Amino acid sequence: MTGALLLSSVPAAARPGPPADGGGTGNGVHRERDAAGQGQAARTPAGAAAAALDDRASSGPRHDGGYPRRTRLAPPAPDPADKSIKLGLTPYHSIAPKLNALQKLGDRVSVEVSGRSAGGHDLYLVTVTAPESDREAREQERMRELIENAPAAAAEDRRIKADYKAPVFINNNIHGNEWEGTDAALKLIEELARAKDRKTADLLAKTRIYLNVTANPDGRIAGTRANSNGFDLNRDFVTATQPEARAIRRIAIDKQPAVMIDLHGYVNGTLIKPTTPPHGENYEYDLFLKNSYANALGMERAVNGLGYTVEKDGVEPAVIPFRDQAEGWDDWPPVFTPQYMPFQGAVAAHTVEFPMQVNNRSYDTLPVAELRRRAAVNTDIAGAAMRATLDYTAGKRSSVIADQIETFRRGAAGAAQVPVSRESVPGVPGIGPEDVYTTDFPRAYVVPAGRDQRSATAAARLVDHLVANDVKVERARRDFRLGGRPYEAGSYVVDMRQPKRGLANVILHEGRDISADVSTMYDISGWSLGLLWGASVEKVHKAAPGGLDVPGRTVRAAAPAGHVAPRGDLRLRLDDPKELAALNSLLRDGVKVRRTADGSALVPAPARGKAAALAVRYGVSFHATRAKGVAPLHRARVAAAVTPGELFALREMGFEVLPVSTAALNAGFDWSRADVLFVSSGLEYGKLDAAARGALDAFLAGGGGLVGRGAAGAALNAGAGLLAAEPVEGNGDANGVVRVSNAGGAVSGGAPEHTFVYSPMWFTDLGPGVRVEQSYATGNPLVSGHWRAAGDGGGPQDAAGRAAVVSGTSAKGAGVVLFGTEPLFRAHPKGAFAQVGRALISSAG
Repeated sequence: MTGALLLSSVPAAARPGPPADGGGTGNGVHRERDAAGQGQAARTPAGAAAAALDDRASSGPRHDGGYPRRTRLAPPAPDPADKSIKLGLTPYHSIAPKLNALQKLGDRVSVEVSGRSAGGHDLYLVTVTAPESDREAREQERMRELIENAPAAAAEDRRIKADYKAPVFINNNIHGNEWEGTDAALKLIEELARAKDRKTADLLAKTRIYLNVTANPDGRIAGTRANSNGFDLNRDFVTATQPEARAIRRIAIDKQPAVMIDLHGYVNGTLIKPTTPPHGENYEYDLFLKNSYANALGMERAVNGLGYTVEKDGVEPAVIPFRDQAEGWDDWPPVFTPQYMPFQGAVAAHTVEFPMQVNNRSYDTLPVAELRRRAAVNTDIAGAAMRATLDYTAGKRSSVIADQIETFRRGAAGAAQVPVSRESVPGVPGIGPEDVYTTDFPRAYVVPAGRDQRSATAAARLVDHLVANDVKVERARRDFRLGGRPYEAGSYVVDMRQPKRGLANVILHEGRDISADVSTMYDISGWSLGLLWGASVEKVHKAAPGGLDVPGRTVRAAAPAGHVAPRGDLRLRLDDPKELAALNSLLRDGVKVRRTADGSALVPAPARGKAAALAVRYGVSFHATRAKGVAPLHRARVAAAVTPGELFALREMGFEVLPVSTAALNAGFDWSRADVLFVSSGLEYGKLDAAARGALDAFLAGGGGLVGRGAAGAALNAGAGLLAAEPVEGNGDANGVVRVSNAGGAVSGGAPEHTFVYSPMWFTDLGPGVRVEQSYATGNPLVSGHWRAAGDGGGPQDAAGRAAVVSGTSAKGAGVVLFGTEPLFRAHPKGAFAQVGRALISSAG
């Protein structure tokens, strides 16, 4: 590598240490000097640099002085269109003034801005606890650190047993049109601030109560489930694509809640988890079920004790799925907030669903008086669940903290999980074999460097993601052997004897096929960033008796992955979304890039300076090459009828995207603005009027391309009479990680051997000239997830060996690529994103 430029993927100026408050503060927010005389905290930088910071793990204790910590919030401008107003609830613009007033009620309430939403709204984190001096706050932080990082010592620490405040986290309004948790939280804060009784004083002496007042202000204002990027935030954990999810992740790491509840709607009667099987196999589920079930009983008593009835109020009695249902409300995937929190130390975590629906059609059709009655009932029920949880935590403080310590101790010691049973979890009825889910943790994972690594760019992203989730990673200083095989210096090692081994395994493990275990699942059933993010990851089952003999150091961030060869033309592999982003930047700047036979990009030597800047920005490599270009590459302007997640991914790869739909085309669309159409949702050829259909046909006959995904893409291909390929739909409920075989070339060249499916599809009866780009593996292609055959087939064995992705040129001249997989699903298959990027480029006229 002599003479090569090795470049950081993040400029040094954008890589300061972690922000003092765990995220950026909003404009107009400042920290006042509090009653104890604490000085002003430095303003956290706003904008892109601040957004990048929330992915950086803390390098050590973060301390902002004692409590209270008063912050004067700058109220946003009033918004009379805020959807919560109709329900008689608190509009977002009124929350900051309320919090400013609540901080003045005494010395128990502190407020900080934990981040900003995708739409630019401040996220408010409130802490309610008894006052603490600087010294007392430092001691609490010392104990918190000891619990996580030295759990065996923490178990014997007398100060922890006597004085550690159990952290409780109450998360509200993560679905924007499930409003009432926010209002219940504001009422609870005021009650605790004003209360003079001994019970409240004892509670606040034993706990710190953290309330995320509204996790989704964008959705609260707009009356939508999703944030302003269109993301369901309660599906974003583990991948953490959205700033709101990253803010909650930061709270989880910094505050280390032992107990948490997440307030939702609407299920009648009030749904209070723990859940039905399957249960996340990486939990210490015996400790989790013990506490979650006991707290659920307390919440049930509190909710039912309010006196609402079916006859009088339309309110059914509360339901605990673990006790009352067989399946359908599982806690298998770690994409939900309460299913993520156990990996950060929560030994009780709950979704609570209010009973009375006020959103969607009900919001639009019910009288305002009825909506407000229902919202008041829901607010009352949310408050009862919150207070019951606080009572449980205060009453069981010692055992709750001991169980959190034991969770971390098992991870650090490499101890075996304890399967749930009537003996291991006494007092919980109905435990059976159907509830037992455990896993065999490997001894370590290695993310190799050098020749054994598929993509240094993807490896750096994966390592940074592990670190951002507070997983400990080491980087080898020299070559080493582990598990009987050699690895190069610079490889990353995840020692699975660490407190948060469950989260490390959640991210890196291939997952499990649970198709035979239950008949139905609530959400996704398979995931694996280790298989789907594009990096090579090795599992080490055994190490030397003395432990891992790796000469390494703990890392806070991945090493720079960018590289530019010192001379000659440059080859940019297009196997990663960041490489597509770099290519689109070059094309936007007018660089004459050509495509090579394998689908890579050939960048001319005079563009080395631009390449160097992009290597820094994206962490991508430009290697020397003597290859010849076979065709020029041009920017692909994409007309896209896609899901919000796909739109986000396309823009992340640097494509110029114009959202379209059936209605947009019928209203008239200027096809001269687009080079390729991407269809996966919201566009039906048969519902286009004659003018719109004619314009689309002319676009496809004039050199425009089509990339289609799933049933919508295949239907448009058939309606427009393009490729001869018969789509076969598998079980519509199926999803998971699948093995595939790639043909190579412009679309699937360099693609990983795994991808993701949801409602999988394959193609048969291929016409002349139709090329199979990717096939499902033979045998059983499903690696992890839930995919059963339906009555008429549609199982993984039916898909085995069949075409998953096909391409060709239609008789009309349009380049077409059809996907039966889900290569852009919720940021899970990052390694497959580039297939879509390549398809768009190769199909564009």
